[in-house]
Amino acid sequence: MKKLSIGSVAVDPPLLSAPMAGYTTAPFRALLRHFGGVGLIATEMVSARSFVYMDAAGDGHPERLWGVADEPRPLAVQIWDNVPETLEETAARLVSEYRVSVIDINFGCPAKRIAGSSASGSYLLRDPQKVGDLVGRVAKRIAPTPVTAKIRLGLTADSINAADVAQAVEGAGGAALTVHGRTAAQMYRGRADWEAIARVKDYLKKIPLIGNGDITTPEEGIARLRDWPVDGIMIGRAAAAHPWIFHQIAEGLAGRPIPPAPTVKEQHALLLHHFDLVLDRFGEEKGTILMRKWACDWSHGRFGGRAFRAAVSAVKDAASFRDLVDRFFSDAASAE
Repeated sequence: MKKLSIGSVAVDPPLLSAPMAGYTTAPFRALLRHFGGVGLIATEMVSARSFVYMDAAGDGHPERLWGVADEPRPLAVQIWDNVPETLEETAARLVSEYRVSVIDINFGCPAKRIAGSSASGSYLLRDPQKVGDLVGRVAKRIAPTPVTAKIRLGLTADSINAADVAQAVEGAGGAALTVHGRTAAQMYRGRADWEAIARVKDYLKKIPLIGNGDITTPEEGIARLRDWPVDGIMIGRAAAAHPWIFHQIAEGLAGRPIPPAPTVKEQHALLLHHFDLVLDRFGEEKGTILMRKWACDWSHGRFGGRAFRAAVSAVKDAASFRDLVDRFFSDAASAE
């Protein structure tokens, strides 16, 4: 099995969960730990600007940091902004007050709110020097806590510059680089280009390269680490629907048989357990709404899934949610 260290942080196994807005909440992170196999778990991405403004106003800190102070380590927090002082201050506070293991800076998000009006995320890929400056400022401020960067291949197919950005990140003191194998213009369309990810490795002298994009099965995860010159892999959307995928990959990497996915009955219980965690964190109204997407994700490929997704997407209270889930998984179990 490949060994991965990000600065002084050992990532064992070399499997990372991607920061995903609306998904990598404290309850989901607990679910990942239940299965195991994740070498480094990440929070949702946090707006550095919101952190600074809320703190100055005495309004506490962004709710996405709920639970972070007391969770097992290692744990990464991803932040975003385009102002060095704001990123520096937020990173320093996260290290001193929350004791986070790794600070990751987002240079890959293509969402309009971030890459458009806020001129952050993937917008910054147009200026590798700016990326390097931001990484360097934060790395210097919070040393020896490692600073990493997550990028895309470039803004468009005609402006692929991941190699230039990679060199800027490493030269500025970045401890690792994650490359998602799409351009910002692609959003999540098409297929991730792992050949393009692999080419970035030639431009890194010391720091590890982590590949990300379209790893949907444990076999694919194992093959990416075996066949491509990456030091680790990061999984996002597939883990939302199959949080056990990290455990499956870890077992395969260790030379053991890949465990089967949980049975329908087990997944039924797991989804309701996750729901209980979400209710404890967010309350009934918000928690039920948040769980709609999880229920939809777990229903794909099952008998009656389309009708279930239509029904559960409109549910508003916990009792109705549980009733729909119970009936759906009962029918799914009978159909298998």
